[in-house]
Amino acid sequence: MPSTLHIDEEIFQDMVRFYGETFNLPPLSAKIYSYLIFDFERKGICFDDFIQIFSASKSSVSANLNLLLNAELIRDFNTINGRKRLFMINDNYINIRFSAIINKMKQELLILDNLQKFRGCANETDVNRFLIYRQLLNKNIETIEETLDKI
Repeated sequence: MPSTLHIDEEIFQDMVRFYGETFNLPPLSAKIYSYLIFDFERKGICFDDFIQIFSASKSSVSANLNLLLNAELIRDFNTINGRKRLFMINDNYINIRFSAIINKMKQELLILDNLQKFRGCANETDVNRFLIYRQLLNKNIETIEETLDKI
């Protein structure tokens, strides 16, 4: 794979596997995303470079870039004097990803509360397990929110 960036092939392969599984990405999307992580200076990589680097068709690269853009994993931009569209990691993705996780946990808390009210369980063991799980969700929400405020 010819490269415009200095990459470590082993780390790259680990990242492709990890991000492919984590974000449920097709192989080329996982490769593009992982490759962009190595753009430490955030200069951006152009469309034509991806075609050359991954020996992929224009339509495949285009479809996978659009998938990553729609998922907000990457962003695109143009330089003032340049005609080419450049792609880079979306630095704001951490906030987007963890805000979505917080929302899911809050939704789960509402569902659990409604289920608990509906069930009206008097079994002490079940009530304690519910409370422990509820505390875990609340603690994780709080921890993530505090961390996002620091970032």
